[in-house]
Amino acid sequence: MKRIVVLVSGEGSNLQALIDACQQGRINAKISAVFSNKAAAYGLERARLADIPAHALDVKAYEDRTAFDVALADAIETFQPDLVVLAGYMRILSAEFVQRFAGRMINIHPSLLPKYPGLHTHRQAIENQDAEHGTSVHFVTEQLDGGPVILQAKVPVFADDTEEDLVARVQTQEHNIYPLVVGWFADERLSLKNGQAILDNNPLSVQGYAED
Repeated sequence: MKRIVVLVSGEGSNLQALIDACQQGRINAKISAVFSNKAAAYGLERARLADIPAHALDVKAYEDRTAFDVALADAIETFQPDLVVLAGYMRILSAEFVQRFAGRMINIHPSLLPKYPGLHTHRQAIENQDAEHGTSVHFVTEQLDGGPVILQAKVPVFADDTEEDLVARVQTQEHNIYPLVVGWFADERLSLKNGQAILDNNPLSVQGYAED
């Protein structure tokens, strides 16, 4: 059974979706540990409630980002993860960290990448009067939110939407597609080869997997 380590910074709703999917047998893997850069992150409490080891590293205890990332990576490695999952982890990772887990680290980002990398994606979608918005699961590379997309989910944007409305609509889709992608990886259907996401031996398009 594959081993997963999850990184969180906040509420951990996507972590909860993954915990539920593992417990229900929809993901053939075990979440071995959860790490956070914030001791008060509720995601750590979600882990504890599920009897998953939960750890917080204090950023202020390290001299710089590289030192923190080395310490975090060393701690993660003690659990020998097959996959590192970023679930609302709000720190930009150093190149050394990304390289250490290359090909076995994924992230979920609240936009239809390559549109709106970075922060405030929902606000941008509303301000730009987009007809649709969504979320993307992608492999992590050194380019911020720029790794190969694995799967996307779209939602409509309505004229009277607030950011909170859109966040809720997108998160519903995130909780569906993130466990699905993690399950693909756990079943050895998904990989990263030569900078391209591969599913069932087929290279995925720029928008990731799409089913008519």
